Amino acid sequence: MLKKVWVSLQPLGKKIIVNRGTPLIDVLHEYGVEFPCGGKGSCGRCRIKVLEGDLEADAFQWQKLKNLGLGKEWRLACYCQVDSDVTIEVSQFEDIILADNSTFSFEPQEGFGVAIDVGTTTLVVQLLDLKTGYVLDAVTAVNPQVKFGADLISRIQSCLEGKQEEMQQLIRRKTGQMIRSVLKKHPVDVSKVVMVGNTVMHHIFSGLDVHPLSYYPFESPGLGGQKFTSALLGWDLPEKAAICFYPSIGSFVGSDILAGIAATKMFEREKFTVLIDLGTNGEIVLGNREKIICASTAAGPAFEGAKISQGMRAVTGAISSLTIKNGQFSCHVIGNVEAKGICGSGLIDAMAVLLLKEKIGLFGEINSGDEKVELASGVFLTQQDIREFQLAKAAIAAGLKILLNRFGITFNEVDNVFVAGGFGSFLNLQNVIQTGLIETSEDKMVKMGNTALIGAKMFLFEEEQFIQNILRKVTHINLEGDPAFQDIYVEKLILG
Repeated sequence: MLKKVWVSLQPLGKKIIVNRGTPLIDVLHEYGVEFPCGGKGSCGRCRIKVLEGDLEADAFQWQKLKNLGLGKEWRLACYCQVDSDVTIEVSQFEDIILADNSTFSFEPQEGFGVAIDVGTTTLVVQLLDLKTGYVLDAVTAVNPQVKFGADLISRIQSCLEGKQEEMQQLIRRKTGQMIRSVLKKHPVDVSKVVMVGNTVMHHIFSGLDVHPLSYYPFESPGLGGQKFTSALLGWDLPEKAAICFYPSIGSFVGSDILAGIAATKMFEREKFTVLIDLGTNGEIVLGNREKIICASTAAGPAFEGAKISQGMRAVTGAISSLTIKNGQFSCHVIGNVEAKGICGSGLIDAMAVLLLKEKIGLFGEINSGDEKVELASGVFLTQQDIREFQLAKAAIAAGLKILLNRFGITFNEVDNVFVAGGFGSFLNLQNVIQTGLIETSEDKMVKMGNTALIGAKMFLFEEEQFIQNILRKVTHINLEGDPAFQDIYVEKLILG
């Protein structure tokens, strides 16, 4: 059995028990820490200060630290593993809000704010000092609605079966508990709460009719922002606290993507940029400061582990990356424990490696004729798992092709491709390209982590006009309504 050690995160005051040898990135990503450069050590955003104990650094990391102008007490979390008890100060929780790896200018305000990402699978709450922009605390939890299904269609179906009020109470109660937990450690008066999430989460939380989202053309009259009082929600916050669930863009493109557009600064850029959220709903956005087009894809929840026989979220026990060493599969498992299953980034790696080693064909068939391939002891990918990946991959790739066609451009005219999603920190971009999921070059791709949360924090400092200026530039389209969709979708089922 592996020896246990603890990591104390300051200023959060959290102590986490992990297996000795656990990569620090596995510990920190659960708390909303972002790794914009994808673990290359070039941005310095994951810098941490060692307060007690030690984290070993090799010559390569010392050179990176020197290049960033950081002293001997600093480390880069993406290069460290925990071999003994250690107390660290997480720089991101004290930094001014960053978006697109640059400082976000804001007008300091009195009081404190809460940013909430209401995800289909995961909830994230962060408490901010509005005068400094510092993150004082962060907490994550699984959305309790998952018992009604992993995907949005299942949630809508449950609502239609009379479960919406129960689902509404579950999410309101859980987010309220999360806020209470951070305020217990930081007894401050919150003046503003910003919530973002997809359209279904927005409707369920707000008590809006989801029926229009259940049939074509999936148009709901209730896309606007929704305001609440703390008394209505049963939250222990000041009566005057401004609480708002921000507006959705379209039927299945919510305020989480609106926040992503803000976080990437797409709406200010002269050149074309793409935002892809590889979450449950597979949203894609393309545009610049003149015009933005967005859509949701029928990717399903495969990238978050659902519908994969041993799929799971990017949590302890999940295979998050996979390579070939000495002719054998070599897996990185989050938390440095025995593999229990595979998350989205591991699934993408597995597909790329299986293709490269000709274990599977371009049409997804297992070349040995077996019904499954073993990736690690007790963890397999089945033929059906591969089919689920193909369907999700084709939905994203076809959607991107249609958006490019709408602008009359190719990926050659796109300056950057921002990739968001809960497992974004673990993505191997070469493998994303290898599978044909995103057909661009690696130098254009940028891992943005949780763009919904970044944007939500930005919204705490913005007025309504800022949001309206973005919305005026955005057009939502239904991909299935494009006459070329079916042909493109079938074409994109081919791997590579």
